[in-house]
Amino acid sequence: MPTRAGRVRAAVLRPSHAQHRIEIGRAEPPEGLADLVDYFWWVRWDTAEPHEQEVVPRPVVHLSAEVTADGPRLLVTGVHQRMFSRRLEGRGHTVAAGFRPAGFRPLLRGDVSALLDREVPAADVLGVDDRAVAEEVLACPRPEDGAAALGRWLRGLPRDDDPLVGRLAALVERAEEDPSLVRAEQLADLAGVSLRTLQRWFRGHVGVGPKWVVQRFRLLDVVAAAHGDDDVDWAGLAARLGYADQSHLVRAFTQLVGHPPASYRREA
Repeated sequence: MPTRAGRVRAAVLRPSHAQHRIEIGRAEPPEGLADLVDYFWWVRWDTAEPHEQEVVPRPVVHLSAEVTADGPRLLVTGVHQRMFSRRLEGRGHTVAAGFRPAGFRPLLRGDVSALLDREVPAADVLGVDDRAVAEEVLACPRPEDGAAALGRWLRGLPRDDDPLVGRLAALVERAEEDPSLVRAEQLADLAGVSLRTLQRWFRGHVGVGPKWVVQRFRLLDVVAAAHGDDDVDWAGLAARLGYADQSHLVRAFTQLVGHPPASYRREA
């Protein structure tokens, strides 16, 4: 099974198509942000032809500095339940923070499910002007410096003290790392609460329910296997990841990615 970092990388679909068009980097969060931010990341692209990059969304909120039709802005991207696609043209870059699951809740100070399947300017949800910091972040010659500038801005924002954040972040990260976790009831048992309570916590803090979370991570295990060099026993993989049989795995993968896993593997 892939590592947690491997699942993060697996979220970028068709990596062989992207490797000559985009450059992806990441950095650890500074002291004082690691409880909320999992990592900072950036993408730089230089492509003569438009490139459509598809990503399998994880249960994570992102805050990204991007050039929009309204100029440089910070955009908050909530958890997307379906495939997320971004069209890249010409030359450009973006710098972003990927929050830990539930990590955006103390800054939002509200229900994270309100961001589900949405991408909105930070000013609309945080009540602060995002234009100046977005311009500063994108003007940095090195993306690492842009990430540091974004981190300084984030440290200055007011935040709630919410004891559920660390607890839920650790629980979701456990689900990501442990392929034997295939049902929401298992997470409820680990948390020591009823499934109904866990569902309420997840909707308010993570943005999606625990069933969606475990199913998405197991699908990312399938994507990671499709990206690997070794031959894949799809029936055996289905059994290890909690699918009723291979056809259920194929159906779930196809609904998300648009192709059965074997044909996607050949393409990717």
